Amino acid sequence: MGLIRFFAPCPRGLEAPLAAELRALGAGILGEPSGGVQFEGDTRIGLAANLHSRIASRILQQVASAPYNNEDDLYRIANDTPWETWHEPLASLRIDISSSGSTLHSLQFATLRIKDGVVDRLRERYGERPSIERQRPDRRIFAFLDASQCTLYLDWSGESLFKRGWRRDGADAPLKENLAAGLLALSGWQPGMPLLDPFCGSGTIIIEAAMQAAGLAPGAHRPFAFERMRGIDRNEWQRMRQMAPRPVPSAVTLFGSDVSEAAIAAARSNLTRSGVDPAWVQFRQRDVLGLDAAPAGAGMLLANPPYGERLDIKGRQSFAQAAQFWPAFATLMKSQFAGWTVCLFTSDLELPGLLRLKASKRTPLFNGPLECRLFRFEMVAGSARTPKPQTAG
Repeated sequence: MGLIRFFAPCPRGLEAPLAAELRALGAGILGEPSGGVQFEGDTRIGLAANLHSRIASRILQQVASAPYNNEDDLYRIANDTPWETWHEPLASLRIDISSSGSTLHSLQFATLRIKDGVVDRLRERYGERPSIERQRPDRRIFAFLDASQCTLYLDWSGESLFKRGWRRDGADAPLKENLAAGLLALSGWQPGMPLLDPFCGSGTIIIEAAMQAAGLAPGAHRPFAFERMRGIDRNEWQRMRQMAPRPVPSAVTLFGSDVSEAAIAAARSNLTRSGVDPAWVQFRQRDVLGLDAAPAGAGMLLANPPYGERLDIKGRQSFAQAAQFWPAFATLMKSQFAGWTVCLFTSDLELPGLLRLKASKRTPLFNGPLECRLFRFEMVAGSARTPKPQTAG
C-alpha cells in the first residue's frame, strides 16, 4: 500500500509527547497542529499506532483532500474516493464533520452531501446501499472543512483509544486514560521511578504508569475498526498484539491513595482488569494530610487534585476547611517530600498562590474544553519562599 498519511488527534497540549511516541514507533512526523499530529507510514505503522499509542485519541487515515466551493464539490470529493478499497459490502457507516473557517451555511447539509457521495459510490460498486448507523457503525468517516479545503479521513480505531477496556468503576471526574498518559510523559516520570498519586480516585494515573512499566500495550485487550477493514493482514496483526509483560519488580514503586473507600475499591477493580500484576502497585485508603512519610527518599508525585466542591466532598465538611487545605498540603509536601518532584494538574490556575509555592514550570493543557495547567514544583525542606530581609532597629 506504500506510505499512508495519518492524523492522530489528542488532548490539546500533548502534541509534542504524542509526536515523540509516534516517532519511536517508526512514523514520519509531518506536522503538529493544535490538537493532534500528522504523520506517515505503512500499514504496519497504522496498526502499531493503534496498539501502542498511549496519548492519541484515535488514528485516522487521510483518504482525500481537495478544494471546495460548495456542497456539490463535497459530493464530488466523496464520490471520487475509492471507499471500496477498505469497505466491505453492506458494512454500516457513520459520518462526522467539523469545520474551521468554512463559509457553508449548514454543516448538516454538508454532511448529507458527503454521505450521498460515499453511499452512491459504494452502491455503484456493490449494487447495494450501505446503511447509516450512528451508535455502532462498522466504518466511521471524518470530514474536516477549512475555508477552502475538504479533507476526508477513515477511522482505524473505532471507539476512542483512551478506552483501554479496563475501566468499569469511576470516582468523581476521572481523567481520560490518554490524558493521564500524557501527564506522565510531560512530568518526566520513567518506569522504576517511585510514583505517588495521593488523590488517585479510580486509579487512572497509577494504572497507566503500571501498564507502561509492565510493558503492556494500551490496546492489547480491545477491538479496533481496522479489524473489519479490507487490506489488513490479520496474521501480522495477531503477531503484533501478542506480547509478554515484563517481570514484576522486586519492590513496589507505584502508590495510590484516596480518602474515599469507594474510590480505592474502584481503583483495585480497574487494576485487576488492566492485566497488570497487582504486585506492581499499592492502593490505600488515606487522607492525603494523614501521610506521615513519603514512600521513598525521592520520586514523583503526580496528581489531579480536587478543588472547590470536589475538595469539600473529599472528607472536608466546610469550605472553610477546604480553604485551609492547600497551605496544610504545601506544609506536608515540604516536610515529608523533600527531594521529590510534585506535578499537579488542575484547572485552578491560581493553585501555586494557594500553596504559596513557586512553580518551576507551568505547562498549558486542556481537559476537553477546560483550560488547565500542569504545575511542577521541586520540593526542598522548609519554606520555598525567599524570606524577607530583617530591618535594623
